[in-house]
Amino acid sequence: MYKRISAFLFPVTAVLLIGALVWGYQENQEKNSLLIKAENQYQRAFHDLSYHMDQLHSQLGNAVAVNAASNGMHRKSLVNVWRLTSEAQNEVNQLPLSLASFNHAEDLLSRMSNFAYQTSVRDLSKEPLNDKELKNLKALYQSSKDISKDLHEMQSKVLAHNLRWMDVESAIATEKQPADNTIIDGFQTVDKKVEQYAELDWGPTISSMYDKRSVKMLKLQPTTPQEIQTKAAKFAALRPEEVKILENGKDTEWASYTAVINAKNGVGKSMDFTRNGGLLISYSDQRPVGKKAVNRSQAIAKANSFLNQKGYKGMKPVAYDEYDNMASITFVPIEGNVLIYPEKVTVRSGLDNGEVIGLQASDYIYEHHQKAHTSTKAKLSVAKARKFLNPEFKEMYARKAMIENELSKHVLCYEFGGRINGSVYRIYINANTGEEEKIEEVMDADENFTKDQDNKAFVS
Repeated sequence: MYKRISAFLFPVTAVLLIGALVWGYQENQEKNSLLIKAENQYQRAFHDLSYHMDQLHSQLGNAVAVNAASNGMHRKSLVNVWRLTSEAQNEVNQLPLSLASFNHAEDLLSRMSNFAYQTSVRDLSKEPLNDKELKNLKALYQSSKDISKDLHEMQSKVLAHNLRWMDVESAIATEKQPADNTIIDGFQTVDKKVEQYAELDWGPTISSMYDKRSVKMLKLQPTTPQEIQTKAAKFAALRPEEVKILENGKDTEWASYTAVINAKNGVGKSMDFTRNGGLLISYSDQRPVGKKAVNRSQAIAKANSFLNQKGYKGMKPVAYDEYDNMASITFVPIEGNVLIYPEKVTVRSGLDNGEVIGLQASDYIYEHHQKAHTSTKAKLSVAKARKFLNPEFKEMYARKAMIENELSKHVLCYEFGGRINGSVYRIYINANTGEEEKIEEVMDADENFTKDQDNKAFVS
């Protein structure tokens, strides 16, 4: 009997063992194939980075070599600098350096990219490079030379010693020193050199992109938890003792308060306030939303009524979207006959009854109290601004609007809504120069909403 069982089990076991060996071999082959592919990608990104830094140094050299009045060559070189820094940033992101120190070098590439882009897109015939910008180009030319030289040295060592990036990735992940840490040491050396470079004056436009946007910049007075409790109770029409206050980020520039209200059915509400000034950042009602029973117009009317009750007067809806039986409606204030887009407020409403269940007012807080926008008086009439549109553009409405352009500047525009090439667009024409500042395609969910608004009344 045992012989018969053995005679049956032996070939079955042998087949299973052979199958396991074959499966293990195939798995090992696939693993090795993936490792080789990853290694090749790392090597390609590294060598491309070295090449693009060489090219970047060359283009910066072209920019500083020509006459200060050579606007055409400056524009061409700066466009290439922007393209090459973007390529270099992409290649750095492909390398396993997330845990290694390379922050200062990445920050320099980012600032260089934004500087090159914003300088090249402006009209250099009217606003040529100034002395400070030319000085920056010379400094960047020297910096790129040093970085390029260090990368070349690393590249030579990698090739000479056949170093593998997978070893670097494994070493960083396990916090162990690889057998040869030339690559890690090389990038850390580059980063330390960049950290020691003299700080460049990038100008207010570039610097503002890297400023931490906090309410501390508004220089408002700190508030106490008791004051926030009173404000939250008033907002929710409750007694102060029904509101619990939590303090967040104490002694940091992001200090804030959270007001928590627990409803009887277990579904609560919460509000976030700035510590300085006690300004409402956001409001949220976690109640479940039922089936849709409210249309677009009813939801907008209720949202508008809610904003009026809470102190956001004179707001106009400019965008509408629906998802999961909820509506997201964007409102902006009106100053004279101008829509102030940077001061937008977003309201979230439940479409079961139209009641507001959320409010986001962080943009409104900063821009409304900062009041950084320019004059609302236009040099061009709407008729003259209209001449800068594509003749095939089928205009549906026109209105004045203050927007923030690509250079992070507030500009007064004429907003033209209309259709071209089968799609609906909003085109913003600078009300002083006639330049196209921004073009937005209107999403399907927002198209009818755009048509329904009484937009023509906003143009004088």
